[in-house]
Amino acid sequence: MDLSRIILAARGRVPADLLFVNGRVVDVLAGRIRNAPVAVSQGRIVGFGASSAETVIDLKGRFLCPGFVDAHVHIESAMTWVPEFVAAVLPRGTVTVVADPHEIANVLGADGIRYMLECSRRRPMNLYYMLPSCVPATDMETSGAALDAAALAPFYADPLVIGLGEMMNYPGVLAADPAVLDKIAAARERGLPVDGHCPGLSGQDLWAYAAAGMGSDHECATAEEAREKIEAGMHIMIREGSGAKNLKDLAPLVNERNHHRFMWCTDDRHPHDLMAGGHIDELIRRGIQGGLDPMIALRMATCHPARYFNLAFHGAIAPGMRADLTVFQDIQAPRAEMVFHNGVKVAENGRLIAENRAPEGLAPKSPMRLDPERVDFSIKVRPGRIRVIRLVPDQLLTRGQWAEPSVTDGRVVSDPDRDILKIAVVERYSGKAGIGIGFVSGFGLKRGAIASSVAHDSHNIIVAGVTDGAMRAALRAVVSGGGGLAVVSGDGPDGEGKVSALALPVAGLMSLEPVDAVRRRLEELNAAAHALGCQLADPFMTLSFLALPVIPDLKITDKGLVDVGRFQVTPLFEGAPP
Repeated sequence: MDLSRIILAARGRVPADLLFVNGRVVDVLAGRIRNAPVAVSQGRIVGFGASSAETVIDLKGRFLCPGFVDAHVHIESAMTWVPEFVAAVLPRGTVTVVADPHEIANVLGADGIRYMLECSRRRPMNLYYMLPSCVPATDMETSGAALDAAALAPFYADPLVIGLGEMMNYPGVLAADPAVLDKIAAARERGLPVDGHCPGLSGQDLWAYAAAGMGSDHECATAEEAREKIEAGMHIMIREGSGAKNLKDLAPLVNERNHHRFMWCTDDRHPHDLMAGGHIDELIRRGIQGGLDPMIALRMATCHPARYFNLAFHGAIAPGMRADLTVFQDIQAPRAEMVFHNGVKVAENGRLIAENRAPEGLAPKSPMRLDPERVDFSIKVRPGRIRVIRLVPDQLLTRGQWAEPSVTDGRVVSDPDRDILKIAVVERYSGKAGIGIGFVSGFGLKRGAIASSVAHDSHNIIVAGVTDGAMRAALRAVVSGGGGLAVVSGDGPDGEGKVSALALPVAGLMSLEPVDAVRRRLEELNAAAHALGCQLADPFMTLSFLALPVIPDLKITDKGLVDVGRFQVTPLFEGAPP
């Protein structure tokens, strides 16, 4: 960047590189729409007019807006690697994402973080990272790696690293665990933000969590929860992902007085939602449809996250700001027609036109050290009722309930007539194949099984099904693909049947295939699950979060059922010792 040329262009002494004319500028700083030409030089906004320019773009009355920002996303959840993620979201007007690579870090440790950083360089958009704070997320599961403050420290020298990611271990914060506090202190000493993650936390525990330096939360399920966290000084990221959908409940809380404390985020979005619905642009549209003033909805996607993350030259149209811009026709329902990154057109009419060459030779192998034939899914009957994980529609939260077990030949089995399925998490890293087994209600499967190596956050293999044979067949399909998703029909004599699968060979989380190909295959798998009776719109997203033992109430890991409220492993049978 030639700073002297920027100054000369701003003063009209040399031609600008680019001049937008006849557009309506979305001035998110002043909160108004104004008619003004916008000049760009060296990838930066240099002013509102120019005596001459190398290129002039006539916007013909369309809106010129800062590019959109996703304040919190796990790229791995798109099931495709960084170049294909860029191809999916950039044409939608998202020019900046703040990603947390804790999915791949829990599988591959520091190598996983390095992989994501290297894939993100020289992309036609801004990809920033918050370092994963919880690898592993808890000690109630087996992960592929462990990262302490010392292991994370070297990454702060990378210009793509801008803070510490979601601190899911809020019990560790409240207990003043030295290892947890060391990670928080390392970010705060550098003046960097620390994202929070504390579903349901309230009162003095919330105050203590916020006082430790947690700046945000994206886990609010109700407006009252979000209001209390704002009062505790936190910023709220309104999330609308594939699994957790909070926009409808939280958007009514946003108003003229408090909107500066809100941002949009997608957190986890599967490829079919990205391709069919959109990205941050969809959240903006839905917010406006729900009653938000368009300017407020756009500020939540631009200047608010830029300010929170200390991205000084992002998120607004003003001299010195990066020329990351989105052009659209209708401010009531923004849909990107042109997208610019550093003053260069990178997407037009929903299509990526910029160079987005994939780096070669970087893809790491996926640890998959287990033999499916040696895994035992059987459960010997014991006295008492069994705990059952009950799904909550459109939420990552679950509830625990008690049920009388269904027993065959001295073994507790699935009962599809009561919508109670066996569920298991099989450890894939050590070669010991430890297993936690329980039951879940809400999937609706009448036969067969589904399985996935996307199982937040340690990403062991999670399987749910009607018969042990179908569960083993699904596990076998995931392992043979080096990770991935599988659906088994359950038509065979032992419940196995036809197998449909999507291989995710990069850490068991991502494909190297084009995002549209991944989308089509995932839609086929969802359809296969629906044919077995599953009622969920996105069964694999729901399945993946049942292994996350930091979101209430009842979850499952390779070490067993987890009572999240008590933050401890709990027995399957009522009255059994812990």
